[in-house]
Amino acid sequence: MAEKIKTEAELVTFGCRLNVYESEVMRSHAMDAGIENAFIINTCAVTNEAERQARQSIRKIRRENPDAKIIVTGCAAQISPEKFAKMEEVDQIIGNDKKLIRETWNVNNTDKMLVNDIMSVKETAGHLINGFEGHTRAFIQVQNGCDHRCTFCIIPYGRGNSRSVAIGEIVAQVKELVNSGYKEVVLTGVDVTSYGEDLPGKPKLGQMVKRLLALVPDLPRLRLSSLDPAEIDEDLWYLIANEPRFMPHLHLSLQAGDDMILKRMKRRHLRQDIIDVCKRARELRPSIVFGADIIAGFPTETDEMFENSKRIIEECDLTWMHVFAYSPRPETPAAKMPPVNGNVIKERAKILRELGANQEKSFSNKWIGKQETVLVEKNNMGRTEHFINVKLDKDIEAGNLVNVELISYEDNLLHAKVLS
Repeated sequence: MAEKIKTEAELVTFGCRLNVYESEVMRSHAMDAGIENAFIINTCAVTNEAERQARQSIRKIRRENPDAKIIVTGCAAQISPEKFAKMEEVDQIIGNDKKLIRETWNVNNTDKMLVNDIMSVKETAGHLINGFEGHTRAFIQVQNGCDHRCTFCIIPYGRGNSRSVAIGEIVAQVKELVNSGYKEVVLTGVDVTSYGEDLPGKPKLGQMVKRLLALVPDLPRLRLSSLDPAEIDEDLWYLIANEPRFMPHLHLSLQAGDDMILKRMKRRHLRQDIIDVCKRARELRPSIVFGADIIAGFPTETDEMFENSKRIIEECDLTWMHVFAYSPRPETPAAKMPPVNGNVIKERAKILRELGANQEKSFSNKWIGKQETVLVEKNNMGRTEHFINVKLDKDIEAGNLVNVELISYEDNLLHAKVLS
């Protein structure tokens, strides 16, 4: 689902949290440049469906705004700029690197195509922004690109190779956001656990997070986006065990629970690695909760292989499931593998989503009667430290942290009484 960010030029953002961050950078650049009567479409390329939704949105925007300028950027635009160039609704295409450069947004820049070779990009700069319109938590880019080549994934060709933001720039960005009133920051990237390999001294992700929390003591809550189970470093394990501001919620890039499928995906972990990560994390912090990405119907997946993926959700007691029905991406190795029947893929995805919903309900019910701290979002909704969705019993301004008592689970969310 696209998320609209209202600006002088309106942004429509598809895809990941990294795109949300980058939309804020573009919003700032577009406002500074005085761009008006324009729509900036920040696309996603993780699935064919994401691209289809972007094209559909572009056509709808053009019908409703015949005189507006339509600018397309993001991963889909970087990977397949010619597809969008052929759309008569599109006025300009900007690549993933170019979109973050202030000079690109000069109102006199009328080039139809501003897309470079993303593999030639060697650095990822920090961008000082003081807010996220429509969000109560802030998303900070600490890393971009990926050096790995999973057989199903096209994203490295939209983002380039892995590169990190210097620790000092991250600290400055987070201080700016905390000074603006943000109580929670999420560190994002394409492959955040690869953080630091390209920096002097090669600091690991955990070292960066420890320094960040030490240098920004007024930040109450910190989360990480999706983690690769193969690259959790010892400093990160220390934070899980000892740092209360590091939220007890990890989202794992699982993808499958069957060893043969994981090998065919060219992942760097196996089934037992996931089990070991969850076990160790719970030993260090018993209340920790896990989310996971999982793909249903990867090519060659048999019924037995699917059952292995289904069982690992229960064996590891995973809660926040992001289920993707596999769809082939052109120019990826997986697209050439023997496919699973489309109806079977849909059914397997449905089964995994239903299992995820049951896991979520079971986990949420465990907290009834307990007191928790909630970050308030719009419409008196909020999230606990464990990312449970909560409905408050009174009007509280978004962005505040409040203490609540969790009293019941109804309509797929917890209901809470505000205590302070």
